[in-house]
Amino acid sequence: MGERRDERTAGPGRAATLPVPDAALVRLRRRTLALLAGGQVLGGFGIGAAASVGALAASDLAGEAWSGVAAVMSTLGAAVVALPLARLADRRGRRVSLSGAALTAAAGAVLCTVALGQASAVLLFVGLALLGVATAGSLQARFAATDLASPLSRGRDLSLVVWSTTLGAVVGPNLAAPGDVVGGAFGLPPLAGVFLFPVLTQLLAATAYLVGLRPDPLLESRRRARIALDADPGRAPRPDDPGDPRLVRAAIATVALSHATMVALMAMTPVHLVHGGATLSVVGFTLSLHIAGMFALSPFFGVLVDRWGAVRTVVLGQGLLASAAVVTGLASDSHAAVVVGLVLLGLGWSASSVAGAALLTAAAPAATRIRVQGRSDLAMNLAGTFGGAVAGPVLAVLGYAGLAWLLLVPVAAVLLANGQAARRPRLLPVR
Repeated sequence: MGERRDERTAGPGRAATLPVPDAALVRLRRRTLALLAGGQVLGGFGIGAAASVGALAASDLAGEAWSGVAAVMSTLGAAVVALPLARLADRRGRRVSLSGAALTAAAGAVLCTVALGQASAVLLFVGLALLGVATAGSLQARFAATDLASPLSRGRDLSLVVWSTTLGAVVGPNLAAPGDVVGGAFGLPPLAGVFLFPVLTQLLAATAYLVGLRPDPLLESRRRARIALDADPGRAPRPDDPGDPRLVRAAIATVALSHATMVALMAMTPVHLVHGGATLSVVGFTLSLHIAGMFALSPFFGVLVDRWGAVRTVVLGQGLLASAAVVTGLASDSHAAVVVGLVLLGLGWSASSVAGAALLTAAAPAATRIRVQGRSDLAMNLAGTFGGAVAGPVLAVLGYAGLAWLLLVPVAAVLLANGQAARRPRLLPVR
């Protein structure tokens, strides 16, 4: 393989010798990261567009009580395909699974456009579910970034792919007005034109994955692992590595509950702001800042994971989520306070998600890592579905402030789940 050995520790609590990559592997890592990042930039438009107008379109077609169902359907769509997408990657590689997710999301955006033209809430919800597959693809892409990564830079590489979603996801919520202009040129009703943008970008993302991800990062990493095992069985990472089940459970709980917290508050914010007299521009601006918080600082949190430890970074993320709940709970009638709260919400989600995903990748058994990642994505999206589903009734009964205070419960649960693991410092990496 053309690799030297460097005596450093790797993984949660285990000593190992890490390969120093040759120039070809370094170039392949960089090219793979660039391709994944480019696909995420394009895919982010679908996530941002659905977040900005999904709830408003559902409210127009089905009534306000159904506005939260938009977020539910998007997260449910991502949840339904999480395990099949992981199995597809396990069998055929990342190139096929990621391109398939993007093509499915493009079909969902088309269906959303048709639904608004036909004034059909049912078609809209189905379309949003299919568009939600873009989220499943985005989640798998962050794991794809770790396929060829060094254990000492796993958090950084993962977070760079998460960060690359920023452009599309931030611009997406502000596409309502331009979308109406484009839609009007095609005779489409209000809010329908915004879905034309993700149709184009998801098709471009699918093309980038199909053409550019050669060699496939997952299949290539397995090929290199087999060569390393044959060349030096005593020192190479073994495929029967049992991992650390306790850390796996903590990581999955962190990712899932942090996502539920974020979705619950984010999904109800457009409705709350509109009821408070905010314009669509204010709603789009608020969601843009929130999504910027979700993605823009993820490289910082990734480096923090590599240098400080995953569990400590999770605790920081939960502190940010708790701060978001307190700010919005105390000043829910202030648009400025809601903006601050939504930014903190995004930052807390970012820190917790990056740290949780990196911890899961390091702690999962080598032989079943891809499927464990799929189970984590399933749990994350089911938790988001639940958070979005209960957010509407909670908003109706307790109001926006009551919803915010209630979100301290999952934050406490995550801290409890990580309590034992937090006593093992510098888990990723252990030096």
